[in-house]
Amino acid sequence: MGGWKLEIFRMSIYMAFPVGIFHYFNQPQYFEEWVVKTRRELYPPETPEKREIIQNLINKMQKRREEEMLKALEEKEKC
Repeated sequence: MGGWKLEIFRMSIYMAFPVGIFHYFNQPQYFEEWVVKTRRELYPPETPEKREIIQNLINKMQKRREEEMLKALEEKEKC
């Protein structure tokens, strides 16, 4: 077949390939660039307009919950 030289070559490829890939993909500059890009896609920077919309929605939900609680208390007092 190939003999011991071929086996040594194959074993070195088997060991060098994962180590090389690990070294290439774990470089901080590649990782940091990818993390920043992904974070910006998932959590875009907040703008004042978006913050105002969210705050208005929160206020509406709080008012609705308070009104429902008041109605429930009034019905309970009637009984």
